Amino acid sequence: MRAASPRTRWHGRLFSMKAPLVLRRVLSVAALMPALWLYPHTAHAQAGAAKPVRLIVPFAGGGGTPDSVARILAQALSTQTGHSHVVDNRPGANGLIGAELLARSPPDGNTLMVVSTSFVINPSIYLKLPFNMATDFAPVTNLCAVDGLFLTVNPTVPAQTLQDFIAWLKQPGTRASYGTPGIGNSLHLATEMFNNRAGTTMVHIPYKGSGPAMAAVIAGEIQTMFITPPQAIQGVKARQIRALAYTGKTRAPYMPEVPTMVEAGLANMVLDGGWFALFAPGGTPAPLVASIHQDVRKALETPMVRERFEAMGVSPVGNPPAEFAKFIESEIATYAQLVKLAGIKPE
Repeated sequence: MRAASPRTRWHGRLFSMKAPLVLRRVLSVAALMPALWLYPHTAHAQAGAAKPVRLIVPFAGGGGTPDSVARILAQALSTQTGHSHVVDNRPGANGLIGAELLARSPPDGNTLMVVSTSFVINPSIYLKLPFNMATDFAPVTNLCAVDGLFLTVNPTVPAQTLQDFIAWLKQPGTRASYGTPGIGNSLHLATEMFNNRAGTTMVHIPYKGSGPAMAAVIAGEIQTMFITPPQAIQGVKARQIRALAYTGKTRAPYMPEVPTMVEAGLANMVLDGGWFALFAPGGTPAPLVASIHQDVRKALETPMVRERFEAMGVSPVGNPPAEFAKFIESEIATYAQLVKLAGIKPE
């Protein structure tokens, strides 16, 4: 094919040829910032751009909200960009295994991570982390947020209301256990806060994701669990679990029959349901991060993503990287205080 000499025509021709995603992102930035024209000639652009973009999810698959959000995003971005995005589940240690993998990945845009609120709780839960929170990650955007969590129980638990449940937990001889996606996860924090506020005691059983934990509730291996709306909607509809209360300020519009914690008699138990966000490896060039954010924000605005998020009970966000980075800093400080209030000691 005969090459055109003007730079703009060459750039446009590459786009029309559906060049690999990361190369197009770099060229898009270069068109706006001439000083970055050397960047497309890195080894990544020449040899690595053909690889699929990997979205690490540091929790197990099988219906957990981080996994569901990542798969919706991967599908939207693959369709939108013409470049394959694949989900890579790396569960374990409340997200630390997957996060460490991202921290050690090349900062070339080929590896990203979808993570939950537990990411900002871990610094207050673990005495030592296998990475540097300040330098090993590049915040891209907050993908979506949740207004509250549902307290759910196995249908065999002899409680139809929150007060029934609290009374049952306090009965002599009651041995109840609850599940979470891991130590220090936001669901762990919510349950310990519940124990503190209600004056109850339950045994914590950590799993490698909310999907396996919820499967344990359904199977009756554990009795209860705080869960995010997607799992609550599915489980309650299938009559696999019973929802007793919701931690949001108002009732969830998609499950209006479930009272809030305040309405159910526990006034000091109001919590949001956290968020699910996208990170790149630390050291990823800011223009590349901005380009990834633009692609993601566009995906979040599509009817497919909005409809599927709405069905899950989550709201799309898509804030800019700089704004999201400040949000992360404030969340680390906020959850450090909540961890102390819940009486969880670092391990």
